[in-house]
Amino acid sequence: MGALAVLFVLSLWPLQFFAERYYSQQLAEQNQQTLDLYVATLLGTLRRYEDLPPILSELPLLNATLQRTDDTVLQAKANSRLAEIKQRTGADVIYLMRPDGTTQAASNWDQPDSFVGRNFAFRPYFKDAIQGRPARFFGLGTTSNRRGYYFASEVHGVDRVLGVLVVKLDLEHMEQLWGNTPEQLLVTDANGVAILSSNDVWRFHASRPLSPAKQREIAQNIPYPVLDPKPLRINERSWISLSRELPETGWTVSIYSPRSQVDRPVRSVLLIGGATLLALLLLLALLSISRRHYIERIALEAQAKRQLEMRVLERTQELEDANARLQQEVHDREQAQRELMHAQEEVVQAGKLTALGTMSASISHELNQPLGAIRSYADNARVLLDHQRLDDARGNLEQISSLTERMASIIAHLKAYARGARRAPENVALQPAINDALALVASRRQAMNVELQRDLPDAPLWVQAGETRLRQILANLLSNALDALSEKAPPRRIWLTAEQTTEGVILSLRDNGPGFSAEALAHAREPFFTTKTSAKGLGLGLAICDTLLRALGGRLELGNHPEGGALVQLHLLPGIPGVTPTPQEETRA
Repeated sequence: MGALAVLFVLSLWPLQFFAERYYSQQLAEQNQQTLDLYVATLLGTLRRYEDLPPILSELPLLNATLQRTDDTVLQAKANSRLAEIKQRTGADVIYLMRPDGTTQAASNWDQPDSFVGRNFAFRPYFKDAIQGRPARFFGLGTTSNRRGYYFASEVHGVDRVLGVLVVKLDLEHMEQLWGNTPEQLLVTDANGVAILSSNDVWRFHASRPLSPAKQREIAQNIPYPVLDPKPLRINERSWISLSRELPETGWTVSIYSPRSQVDRPVRSVLLIGGATLLALLLLLALLSISRRHYIERIALEAQAKRQLEMRVLERTQELEDANARLQQEVHDREQAQRELMHAQEEVVQAGKLTALGTMSASISHELNQPLGAIRSYADNARVLLDHQRLDDARGNLEQISSLTERMASIIAHLKAYARGARRAPENVALQPAINDALALVASRRQAMNVELQRDLPDAPLWVQAGETRLRQILANLLSNALDALSEKAPPRRIWLTAEQTTEGVILSLRDNGPGFSAEALAHAREPFFTTKTSAKGLGLGLAICDTLLRALGGRLELGNHPEGGALVQLHLLPGIPGVTPTPQEETRA
C-alpha cells in the first residue's frame, strides 16, 4: 500500500506542476492587462494637470494679485477666477502663494477649509517651485485631510519671482475606480509607504524599514496622517503579486491576487486526474495480487531453507571468533604484565636519579654564596696581614667562621628537608637578617656600582622565621637582583622597603633591571627554570625561596613595578617583639 501511495503521489506531481503553471500564466496575463489599464488611467490623470500650473502662472490677473497683495478687489477677482478654472478642469484645489508661503488666493476661498491666509512654506512642492525646480508632491491635506497630488510652478514678474501657483489633484477617487474585486490594489511612493490601496488595512503602512533620515523628512513634510508608518505585513504565501514602477512619480503600482484563484482550478484538475489514476492503479493491483500470492509462497519456502543454513554458518563462525578472542586476550594480558614490570623498574630508577640530581643542585646552589663570601674574606685577610692590620684581619676571620656555621646550618636544613622534617618557627628580627644578607653581596654590589636605597623602620620588625633560612632567602633574592642588573647599563639601583600590616610584615625588594617576562612569571617557582645561561645559574634560587617561605607560613609574590624593573614581595607572619629565639628543634612534618 505504501508503494502505491508513493506512486500515486509521484504521478500527480507533474499534473499539479503543469496545472499550476498554466493557471498562473493565465492569472499573470489577466493581472498585467488590469495593471496596464490602471497605470494608464493614473498617468493620464496626472499628465492632464502637470502643465496647468505653468500655463496659469502667465495669467495677468494672478501676476497683479501677487504684486499688490493688499488690494482686496484684485484678490476677490483672483479667487473667483481660480474657482472657475477649478470647476472647468476638475482639479481639487488651485491656489496662489506669496514668496513667504502664505496663500494669497484660492479656489476654495468661500469654503470652511479655505486656504486663503494659510502658510504652506514647509511643503516640498513650494520649496522646489520657488527655486525654479520641477515641483511634484504627494501628501495628505493639512486642512481637508484628503490625499492629493500637487503640481506647482513659480510665478515670474519682470525681475523677480512673485510667488507659486499650486494645483492639487484629489486621489481619493483613484481607489474607487478599482471596484469590488478579489484582487487588491497597492500603490507605494518612493519611501515605500502605501498611499493608495483598495485594502484599508494596508493604507499608510511601510513596505520596507524607514531610515532615520526618511523619518525626519516625513516629520518635516507631513505627507501622511502618521509620522511613523507601521510595517506593511502581507502574507506572501496567500497572494500572487505583480508590480510596475512609475519613473515619473517614483511610485510602484502592485496588484495582489489571492492564491486561491490558482489553487481552486488546480485542485479540480488534481481531483479529476487523481480519480482516473486511482482507477487504473486499482485495476493493476487486482491483476498483480494473484501473481504475488504465488510468488510469495515459493519465496517463503526458499527463505526458510536459506535461514536454516545461515544459522548453522553463523553459529560456527561465532564459536571460532570467541576462541580467537580468548587467545588474543591471554596474549595481550601477558604482554601488558611484562610492560608494567619494565615501566615500574624505569620509574624507580628515574626517581633515584631525580632525587640525587635535585639534592646535588640544591646543595651546590645554596653553598655557592657563602663559599664566594669566604673566598672574598680570605683574600682580604691575606692583604690585611701583609699590611699588619691584625684587628681588621681578625674581623674577616670571624666572618669566615660565621659563614662556615651558616653553611653547616644550610646543610642541616637540607638534610632535615630530605628526611621530611622542618624547623620549628622562631621569633626573628628582620633588620639584622637583612644586614647579614647585604654583607654577603656587598663586595659584588660595590664592584657593579649598584646604589642601595633602604626604607626600613627604625624599630625592629619581628617575624616568624629561622635566622638561617631567612638570611638564605634574602641572599638568594639579592643575588638574583644583582644578576638582573648585570644586564643593564648604569645607573643601577636596588630598593628595600618594609611595612607592618595587621597580617604580618611585607618586605619588598625592587630593582631597575629588565623585570620578569611573562614566561618567567608563569614558571619562576619551578625548579631548574632559569633565563640565565647554564654557567650562571641552575634555576633553583626562586624555587628554594618559595619552598622555604611556604614552610614558614609565608608566601612569595613576583611581579613587575609600574616604573620598570622586577618587584619581589615577602609576606611573613608576625613574631613576638623582644622574645629571644627559641632553640631550633626538628619536628616531623
